[in-house]
Amino acid sequence: MKNVKTPLAILVLSALLFTGCLSDDEGITPIEEPPFDPPTAEAFNSLRDAALQDRLQTAQFNAEDGITFTSENGVTLNIFPGCLTLDGDAVTGEVDLEFMEFFEKENMLPANKPTMGLTPEGDKTLLISGGEFYVNVTQNGEALESGCNMQMTIPADLTGGPDQDMTLWTGIIDNDGNLVWDEEEENDNGQENGVFAEGDQYFAFFGEFGWTNVDRFYNDPRPKTTLQVQVPEGFTNENCAVYLSYDGEGNALALLDTFDANTGTFSEHYGQIPVGLEMHVIFVTEEDGQWRYAIRGVTVAENDIYTFTLEDTTTGSEEDLVDAISALP
Repeated sequence: MKNVKTPLAILVLSALLFTGCLSDDEGITPIEEPPFDPPTAEAFNSLRDAALQDRLQTAQFNAEDGITFTSENGVTLNIFPGCLTLDGDAVTGEVDLEFMEFFEKENMLPANKPTMGLTPEGDKTLLISGGEFYVNVTQNGEALESGCNMQMTIPADLTGGPDQDMTLWTGIIDNDGNLVWDEEEENDNGQENGVFAEGDQYFAFFGEFGWTNVDRFYNDPRPKTTLQVQVPEGFTNENCAVYLSYDGEGNALALLDTFDANTGTFSEHYGQIPVGLEMHVIFVTEEDGQWRYAIRGVTVAENDIYTFTLEDTTTGSEEDLVDAISALP
């Protein structure tokens, strides 16, 4: 006699097998991801320092001969013969030149060299740059001074062509390690510092080593507002940063330099952000020697608050970060 399996028997057998599978799975412990530990301030600053050193150009020359140095981007720096001093005494012999140049926001950001200028009222606002430069000369590790003006010739096509409104600015590193720009007037030697555009070049004259910038204030007639950016828990102004990339301005980068520990927010509290501005907010930090970052496009409304979570971020190399910023409008 044949053993015929009825539909009811098949259903009962399937239910028993399914129940058995559930019982076996109950003993499996799900794999938990380790908790995220925010980076230290030292780790974040090391990442920035490495980016800065990657952009360092060097040369050696005899102080009594001076030097005409041409940078990787075609900028010409002239340090004239017999101008270098140490403690007021003329320097002779071989000396070491350090030079850095920044034109695009994608190179400014990893090295933390934004274009934020001081207004006459003491506020900070965005500058449009014709080039940020660092010039330093040492001998046996000791910093030297210049007793006369240096000259720099800058191709204007590196930043979209000549702009007659450009002026010369000096960089100041504040207590938090951020670069702020102050407009130049007259140097300690009583010589006029300045910049002018002629043809397709800027000609800059300055008398002190350190940070120098060819800039003008960003100008937008629309009403202005403040804004805030909330960052993930565990982050402060010591282990992360928030920048603003204005759409259409490739040679400018704003930094939010004020952090409220009670709310976990960075802010632009000067009220200099145009309402209706299209821009990208950039959050950056460090993780295991890499960059962790997030980029968000926004259109500014009055008193906006933007929030970043850890899930918004991605990790990558400096090259990945530079490429992501370079792709912004």
